[in-house]
Amino acid sequence: MIRLEFFKQEDLSKVSYSLDETQSRFTATAEQALQNIEKRDDNDAFPITILEDETPVGFFVLDFGNDKFELTDNENSVLVRSLSVNPEMQGKGVGKRAMMQVDTFVRAYFKDCNEIVLAVNQKNELAYHIYLKAGYIYDGKTRIGRSGPQYLMHKKVE
Repeated sequence: MIRLEFFKQEDLSKVSYSLDETQSRFTATAEQALQNIEKRDDNDAFPITILEDETPVGFFVLDFGNDKFELTDNENSVLVRSLSVNPEMQGKGVGKRAMMQVDTFVRAYFKDCNEIVLAVNQKNELAYHIYLKAGYIYDGKTRIGRSGPQYLMHKKVE
């Protein structure tokens, strides 16, 4: 069973997996994402661990900071960033099931949030289709990211 919880330091060893060159072009590792959070002078980013049963198998960040305004005008939104799944667990639906739970998690812990936004590289077709299957909507908006054009996607939190 897949579930989400706030990252704990003891999760670090399990989410410190290496990503291949292709995946590294599209997302940060957990360590990189945590370092980026530490550099910030706000408390608007929340690292999240993806667990299968009780084992950490993935990681992402819920970011309420100003970067989300590159994707939306909605002040009550959150940006999902730095999503990764342990390569040993990829292809088993972990990412899709985790992304399907983000809105429930957000609703439980961040009552004012009513939208989830994310950007996915257009060359990262696998991730794009995972987000679509998890209920995220692409309505034609794009931007240029660090590795090229990205689809901007969103999902309402109800």
